[in-house]
Amino acid sequence: MDRFPDEAAELVDLKVDAIHSASTPAALAARSATGTIPIVFSGVGDPVGTGLVASLARPGGNATGLSLLATELAGKRVEILREIVPDISRVAMLWNDTNPGMVLRANEAQDAASRLNVTLQSIGVHDLIDFEGAFKAISEGGAAALLTLVDPFTRVHRKRIVDFAAQRGLPAIYEARQFVDSGGLISYGPNLLAIQRRVADYVDKIFRGAKPSDLPVEQPTKFELVINLKTAKALGLEVPPTLIARADEVIE
Repeated sequence: MDRFPDEAAELVDLKVDAIHSASTPAALAARSATGTIPIVFSGVGDPVGTGLVASLARPGGNATGLSLLATELAGKRVEILREIVPDISRVAMLWNDTNPGMVLRANEAQDAASRLNVTLQSIGVHDLIDFEGAFKAISEGGAAALLTLVDPFTRVHRKRIVDFAAQRGLPAIYEARQFVDSGGLISYGPNLLAIQRRVADYVDKIFRGAKPSDLPVEQPTKFELVINLKTAKALGLEVPPTLIARADEVIE
């Protein structure tokens, strides 16, 4: 991600008609590189808090797009973990603590856990060296489950995270289904494919003359719950039928 500023500057030099950025660091790099070329972002957790837009309804400037911000999701993830492991009291949260777009989501998760009387152990990770220390802290911290917040870094290294949870026998919930496709237990979050399709609509509107400053930032409206029953069986967990019935997809 430290290459983003140079790559954004290169796109500006190429005089592209629009820039699509798929994460908070990428969007911030693009916003710093140009105040005129339209920017359509996705995968941004807190566009207002990070300064990408003035407000969701009236973005202002040259950037708009789709946010992953949905305040109720953090609590629902903890609740889902408790459906699978009812007596859970301590959960480790793994996240990229150098990504400014993740701070609000991490805080929301902390608040949700407190309301549910669950202790959340916050573990930051942002490079490959950090993983060993992070995994050691989780192992020694006594967490009975794992919550992973998703950004480009954790997504790229999802297999490493999923394998760790399997080795430690930790029930784990993720924000994106790619983790479940890689062997993770369960995911609950915005439908990323639907979000990317909406990006195309934004770009189309801009190419037809709309200004980014006049296009409200959208929050996710479609969510998906994906459960991997093979992983549940390997962990010795019985997934409640009521949870399976609510799932959008079950991997068996």
